[in-house]
This record gives sequence, C-alpha cells and structure tokens, in this order.
Amino acid sequence: MLGRVNHIAIAVPDLGIATTMYRDTLGARVSQAQALPEHGVTVVFVELPNTKVELLEPLGPESPIAAFLEKNPSGGMHHICYEVDDIVAARDTLKAAGARVLGDGNPKTGAHGKPVLFLHPKDFNGTLIELEQV
Repeated sequence: MLGRVNHIAIAVPDLGIATTMYRDTLGARVSQAQALPEHGVTVVFVELPNTKVELLEPLGPESPIAAFLEKNPSGGMHHICYEVDDIVAARDTLKAAGARVLGDGNPKTGAHGKPVLFLHPKDFNGTLIELEQV
C-alpha cells in the first residue's frame, strides 16, 4: 500500500527564520511560502534529491500547528507523509484494520494539489501519518 516517503513535516515557530536556516545555512533549495487556509498552515518545501522536508507555520491561533507549538515551543517533527496510489482504497483498508482517519474521513486537497488524509498518531506509535495520493 505505502509508496515512497513524500515528505517529513517540521512545525516551526517562525517560517522566515526556518527558511533562511535551510536555504542560507544548509544550502538547500526552498520553495516559496504557500498559505493553506483549509489546513490552517503556511508551508515551504525544502527540496532534497530523494524527498522533501515541509516546514509548517501556524496560520492563526486556531491552527493545529499553534497547539503543537504550545507544547513544543522550539518546533519539531510534526508528521511523515507517505505516497499511495489510491487514497480511498488505502483509507478503506486502514479503517477495516481499525486505524482511525482524522477529520470526516474524506480526502482534502493538500499542498501539492493532491488528495491527502491524516491517520491518528495513537494508532501508529505516536506518529501522525499523512497519506498523499500520487
């Protein structure tokens, strides 16, 4: 079911500072910032040869990332995203196996313009899992 790692997401308290660190200090190619109001975040992607790192900043105080940063003020790993060929089939298989899909269970459009779902971290060793259809 799982394909390659699409990205690893890191919540950051200041997207500008984090972008500068990855671009200027680490020499990485970093995308332009993109606001995703449906997900409550602003993101940039650090482009790597084998995957991406997504830097997430809260888009307002109601963002789930704001709550994450309250517990982790310096930021930290937020989730890992795996690619799947058919997100609805993956969802149905996972739900039948007892995994919990967050939200209403229906895919939303993610930062890459593709359908995404999130799986409850308590079902996956404390790690929030995002699935993205490719």
